[in-house]
Amino acid sequence: MALRKGAAGRAGTPATVALSRAGIGFTVHTYAHDPRADSFGGEAAAALGVPAERVLKTLLADADGSLVVGIVPVTGQLDLKALARAVGARRGTLADPAAAERSSGYVVGGISPVGQRRALPTVLDTSALGHPTVFVSGGRRGLEVELAPTDLVRATGALTAPIAR
Repeated sequence: MALRKGAAGRAGTPATVALSRAGIGFTVHTYAHDPRADSFGGEAAAALGVPAERVLKTLLADADGSLVVGIVPVTGQLDLKALARAVGARRGTLADPAAAERSSGYVVGGISPVGQRRALPTVLDTSALGHPTVFVSGGRRGLEVELAPTDLVRATGALTAPIAR
């Protein structure tokens, strides 16, 4: 289902609403989510038939006591030291899932980098810039949003840095 600015349609989530309000073009893709899936991102890539390196996962981390967002390909892992350096912190650890859900307003496995309840410093892995479009969670499991990586940067205010390994 293609969505354009101002047309959040039946897939209206905080993420799609925020993208529409920002005038950013995007496409929504839905699939039947299996709660037993080992990897939500891997499941999305397989269900949508796209290369997994174009599907990004959104992870919240604690960097020196402050929450930050890291966005990396589902094929890799978040390098917490690199994320901390990117935001000027000394140390990073993955955020407690309950804290991530409270801060973002989304459930784990459906956390979108866009339209979070609280705007947090965000870092996008530089590898995303090598693709014409990328896929991120649209705000719930089984809902992905496809958009240009530069538009993702614009929508989130993200820095770009090599934060995946």
